[in-house]
Amino acid sequence: MSDAVLVRAGGPIAEVILNNPERHNALSAPVVEGLHRAAAHLALAQDVRVVIVHGGESPAFCSGADLKERAAMTDPEVFATVHRLREAVNAFERLPMPVIAAIHGACFGGGLELALACDIRIAADDARLGLTELQWAVIPGAGGTQRLPRVVGVARAKEMIFTAARLDAAEAERIGLVNRVVPKGRLLEEARALAGRIAEMAPLAARLAKRAIGAGLELGDGLAHEWEAYQAIIPTEDRREGLRAFAEKRKPEYRGR
Repeated sequence: MSDAVLVRAGGPIAEVILNNPERHNALSAPVVEGLHRAAAHLALAQDVRVVIVHGGESPAFCSGADLKERAAMTDPEVFATVHRLREAVNAFERLPMPVIAAIHGACFGGGLELALACDIRIAADDARLGLTELQWAVIPGAGGTQRLPRVVGVARAKEMIFTAARLDAAEAERIGLVNRVVPKGRLLEEARALAGRIAEMAPLAARLAKRAIGAGLELGDGLAHEWEAYQAIIPTEDRREGLRAFAEKRKPEYRGR
């Protein structure tokens, strides 16, 4: 596996660990490729009954896109990078076994999109969550516009996305974005305990139950519409202004073009 993403398997439970701590687990190209390799490996792991995804020793679960990396890209490179991220997130959703996201610290943008592709989300009490893309003149491009409304409802999802809201853990639990909140020091302990309970269930039944639930919530054309919208936003002047503002640590000035 890529060093930017680690996979540790012990018995029926595997852990996928984002390992880009100096960038708060930002979704750099190596992290995205590591997620692809991890998902491909786990998709064939018949002995794995549950997967936990977490941020390891980083201060954050995942801070979202690596905007410094993104600023140096041409528009076609951005298209390719975001498409690759979409594929990685979708691959985690398609994993046959239940997947738990154990979230601490920042969980923004693509980080929350990855967590939304997991079946269950447990948050530490220091977690902050949001689809913050509109702040930087883009839209959620890895399934966020489709998965978030299915979790928290359409109206709440629209408010979160339109305002780039950052929710604390308590609010995220209140609206159903996360299943539960636990003290930060017990996050992995709680996630592993839940994974252990799931692993005690009949593994074929668990996989089939996940498949049945997913079939009833098929995203279908929604992801295609999201991708069309994302491609439309890439060439805009506002998107480039957002990247400049991030680099210069100032509030962006958007002009709608």
